[in-house]
Amino acid sequence: MSLKEKIPMIAVSTVLLGGVAVIVSNALSGPKSGLPIEVEVPILSPEAKLGEAVFSENCLVCHGLNAAGSDHGPPLVYNTYNPGHHADGAFYMAARSGVRQHHWKFGNMPAQPNVTPTDVKKIVTYVRELQRANGIFYKPHNM
Repeated sequence: MSLKEKIPMIAVSTVLLGGVAVIVSNALSGPKSGLPIEVEVPILSPEAKLGEAVFSENCLVCHGLNAAGSDHGPPLVYNTYNPGHHADGAFYMAARSGVRQHHWKFGNMPAQPNVTPTDVKKIVTYVRELQRANGIFYKPHNM
């Protein structure tokens, strides 16, 4: 195949790769400049109120009031954290082992050794109720 024949393929490949780069960049950066986001807070169940207290004690400093995000961490009331993309187990793993930066540009999340699995269960209940009140439901994750 001559260079003249390859040029259209090279041009299409370049455009596709550029588009992928923009998508990945946007996914990694998220709405950091607009944090905290607006979160509608529902009337919480008694279990979620317990989770709110644990969240406030352990997570609020980074993830913000009502899990709306801050200058130090992303909002958890955000579609990226819907149960189909980040199942409840992801919260347990994050507390136990920390999380490498992958969706946002806040740096790595350190492990939270003072947050027990029982605490995480309460936090997840709280976050999931906030998510549902803000229209975030299970969506299958497709890569």
